[in-house]
Amino acid sequence: MITIADDNFSQLNDFLQEKTFSKIFILVDENTHEYCLPVLLGNLETDLAFEILEIEAGEEMKNIQTANQLWEILTEMQADRKALVINLGGGVITDMGGFVASTYKRGIKFINIPTTLLSMCDASIGGKTGIDLMHFKNMVGTFAFPEKIFVYPKFLETLPFKELRSGFAEMLKHGLIADKKHWEALIQIQKLDAESLVPCIQQSMDIKQEVVQQDFYEQNIRKSLNFGHTIGHAVESLCLEQGNPVLHGEAVAAGMICEAHLSYLEGLVSEEDQSIIVDNIRRYYPYLDISDFKDEEITAFLLNDKKNTENKINFSLITGIGSCGFDIRCSDKNIVKAIHFYRKLIDN
Repeated sequence: MITIADDNFSQLNDFLQEKTFSKIFILVDENTHEYCLPVLLGNLETDLAFEILEIEAGEEMKNIQTANQLWEILTEMQADRKALVINLGGGVITDMGGFVASTYKRGIKFINIPTTLLSMCDASIGGKTGIDLMHFKNMVGTFAFPEKIFVYPKFLETLPFKELRSGFAEMLKHGLIADKKHWEALIQIQKLDAESLVPCIQQSMDIKQEVVQQDFYEQNIRKSLNFGHTIGHAVESLCLEQGNPVLHGEAVAAGMICEAHLSYLEGLVSEEDQSIIVDNIRRYYPYLDISDFKDEEITAFLLNDKKNTENKINFSLITGIGSCGFDIRCSDKNIVKAIHFYRKLIDN
């Protein structure tokens, strides 16, 4: 399913020639329209008609209003059930485009061409689509696999440093939950740039893909991919609610620090492993100021997490560097302690 695209996208052109699509719709945001679409169109070889669908960039656009606009445009342009949507962008585009395609006329085909490190290693893989509801992340969505994922690493050269750092958080997570050697290789990277990161992308993609293949509908082991995301999503949602959005990876990095400490408090990892994890994540990520968020506000978001059952918060927590448990219920006291642990890091 995942193909590393060559310089002229020959694999994509072969794919389009093999299939019988009626029309192509390419979904972009304003950034990928400027930096990535010219590369794609310059190499696209097809006789099929195509249309460009553009939305504004940013997580705040991943909502039902944008989805509705895209459904209406597809309808006005008479997209039929043999149409193809190409999602050219980061996690917002692949999440949104997959959701729109998988629900329009009960589902049309789509492919992902991720353009950010985050979407290459995580968001575009696994068949999860979705939009945010109010300020809750990915609360509405579907499980729907793209037909193909074409990864073009050169797109990373167009990214600002903060976007590379955001995606790197998911790579670190993959190592922490499933592959200690991958984690150890990643923390040797001194400079986060495309040249340093590209050699590690394949391993990170493979970890995500292997977990998904075991548990597509997230009934068990796939939940491990949520390490750092329970608290991370709460922080990300609260920042979005305040009108001060942060990048997904920055929030996940904060979440992994909190949840590594929570793993220690619950007796799942040693203090030494917790320190190794926290110290290395802090090497790469700035502190996120959560002093304005009350404990009750954060726990209110935690209680709406999708993994929860019976009104209880289910965490995915590491049981060592390279292993992870899921459906772990923690004491309220330890959850608050983990949040306070992160707050105190501002003084260190």
